Amino acid sequence: MTSPDHRLLRRLALPYDVDPLRHVHETPAREPVYASWPPWVPDEVREVLTGHGITQPWRHQVTAAEQVFGGTHTVIATGTASGKSLAYQLPVLSVLADDPDSCALYFSPTKALAADQLRSLYDLSTPGCVPASLDGDTPYEQRQWIRRHANLILSNPDMLHHAILPRHSRWARFLRRLRFVIVDECHSYRGVFGSHVALVLRRLQRIARFYGADPTFIAASATTGDPAHGASRLLGVDVSPVTVDDSPHPGVTFGLWEPPLLPDLEGEHGAPVRKSALTETANVLAGLVNRDVRTVAFVRSRRGVELVSSLTKEGLAGTGRASRVAAYRSGYLRDDRRGLESALRGGELLGVAATTALELGIDIDGLDAVLLCGYPGTLASLWQQAGRAGRGDVPALAILIARDDPLDTYLVHHPEAIFDRPVEATVLDPSNRYVLGPHLLCAAYEQPLRAEDVDLFGGEVAGELLDRFSTEKLLRRRSTGWYYTGRDPVQVSLRGSGGTPIDVIDSDSGELLGSVDAGSAHTLVHPGAVYLHQGASYVVQELDEPDAAAFVTPASVDWTTYPRDTTDLKVLSVTDYIGSGPVAVFFGDVEVTNQVVGYQRRKLPGGEFLDDTILDLPARTLRTTAVWWTISDNALAKAGVPRAQIPGALHAAEHAAIGLLPLVATCDRWDIGGLSTADHPDTGTPTVFVYDGHAGGAGFAERGYTAWKAWLEATRDAIESCGCQHGCPSCVQSPKCGNGNDPLDKDGAVCVLNAVIETLSA
Repeated sequence: MTSPDHRLLRRLALPYDVDPLRHVHETPAREPVYASWPPWVPDEVREVLTGHGITQPWRHQVTAAEQVFGGTHTVIATGTASGKSLAYQLPVLSVLADDPDSCALYFSPTKALAADQLRSLYDLSTPGCVPASLDGDTPYEQRQWIRRHANLILSNPDMLHHAILPRHSRWARFLRRLRFVIVDECHSYRGVFGSHVALVLRRLQRIARFYGADPTFIAASATTGDPAHGASRLLGVDVSPVTVDDSPHPGVTFGLWEPPLLPDLEGEHGAPVRKSALTETANVLAGLVNRDVRTVAFVRSRRGVELVSSLTKEGLAGTGRASRVAAYRSGYLRDDRRGLESALRGGELLGVAATTALELGIDIDGLDAVLLCGYPGTLASLWQQAGRAGRGDVPALAILIARDDPLDTYLVHHPEAIFDRPVEATVLDPSNRYVLGPHLLCAAYEQPLRAEDVDLFGGEVAGELLDRFSTEKLLRRRSTGWYYTGRDPVQVSLRGSGGTPIDVIDSDSGELLGSVDAGSAHTLVHPGAVYLHQGASYVVQELDEPDAAAFVTPASVDWTTYPRDTTDLKVLSVTDYIGSGPVAVFFGDVEVTNQVVGYQRRKLPGGEFLDDTILDLPARTLRTTAVWWTISDNALAKAGVPRAQIPGALHAAEHAAIGLLPLVATCDRWDIGGLSTADHPDTGTPTVFVYDGHAGGAGFAERGYTAWKAWLEATRDAIESCGCQHGCPSCVQSPKCGNGNDPLDKDGAVCVLNAVIETLSA
């Protein structure tokens, strides 16, 4: 029997000449399994929960709560809306009711999620619990009150890193009584950001022990591969997983949607042009809002969020519903964010275009549908986003709208890669020297490092760094440990690439519109760039990096901008390799020099090229890790790639490989970069590099190396299955190519990949 959501999907697709639906997947509803309240839950806590409609917990909630109450470090890795909050709140609220002097610390990756949890705790108002939110928006006077009186603080890793740990003596009352540390949405801590957070949590462990506390760690996560290993690596303690989901689920209808080709329109080098995922998402969102279907559209970039919101409103002009659509993203001011959350929760908004800030746990019951504008990079995020709809007993509708991108195209034509593949494990590397080093200095500032701390922070690597810092006089070695020699703590950015965030300022009004991290400034707010804010467009007039400001002016434009860059790469060392002679795959350390040299203007919505502008911005150097493969001229000739076609073949293979790496690693193409050359000076042969876009590496290139065969086979299959003649954005063209996607040889790329796969598999 066809579900109502399946019929709605078909109605949305009716106006199209070619059916955009490539696959529809139905997940059946699931019945709940209940359990009895644990005997240690105080009567008054149970009565409060019962009064809020929680008459009986689900079995997995009790399993997790029993583990936590017994002092076992635990990760709860079950689906969206499976009641993970109650699973960790139950032991915490029970302990606080019996002993209000005990304390708990809760972390979330976003302010919005922490604020949502605080609302829930205020609503419950269980005895003995004094909750408070601590983030960058908390006034100084309120922070003093929190230090003296709160016993359940809701915060984020940044505040722990910048405010609590460096000034731990001020927080002695709280830290001495710390019983629980809750790390919510822990699957979002991946790559370099996750590595930073892992080290902040290790610093917390050490300071808690200094005050005599031994807290139990609790992690809550979307379903991930090997959650025990990932959470243990993040938290720095061995954890016990709870993975069986006993909550009810109404079922989900999941459509894979490919936007149509645009007739009579050619892209770069004559490639066919597909309707953009942003435009298509706006059209579908408008169609759903027009049917009073409450929908969130997840879009991967700030710019995309603003564009989808603006186009959706245009599509609803004259219907009376345009005012019920809004954009939601990071970079907004606090009051703006809270107002949008309230309007969405209360039903005033029917459609919201949002970044992943709304992916994580915020209580927005009543959503009917979720749109995913492009694959979000990992299956964990895909299912987390899709799970925001259909809470309670209302069936869910989810639609993945494919971008014109190798990975998205591959997925909508290979639905088994979504629905039959296990969720990937989280990748992070706390032993990354570029991440670990500054945190060792932070830890020494907080409290002298002892010999027993070395294993906590990574063993041999930590020892080598401590010796180096001692030689450089950053630390002073004594018989009792390592002592920090400076006066002020080391400045370490957890989320960006370092540096002060760039404020975006309206030159006409002086209004602060938002901010971007320093590492993204050259690509997002270079002079001439289009900057979008709540549907309004601005053009950047000046980027003042010394004063951390970008000045913009309002402008109504029908074009957007794409930065162009150049990249040079030097091999520093080889860690491991497979094969030898004519074909080999390597993993090692590299130095990448990148410079944004200009930008293109392209017309909206089709993306037609308008013009190029040269920029004069400084180069940036990055030491990181890379996976690369070499293939000799003779091997290429045997594979059917003559010398003249080698640059285009390698370039096309590089683009497609970057696009498909997220299939085997928890990253997206913006986390990584690449370079291809017909004669690299360090290898002496044709080479394709794919590198992590973070200092010291993030584990993505290493995962590509260990899973090279699955990765390159999927890359080859994606190129071969694309119906274009010479290459297009669905297979080998890249939206971030600094060379304007020239040269590219689609057929040659398949020959290159076949040669590598067949030679190394023999």
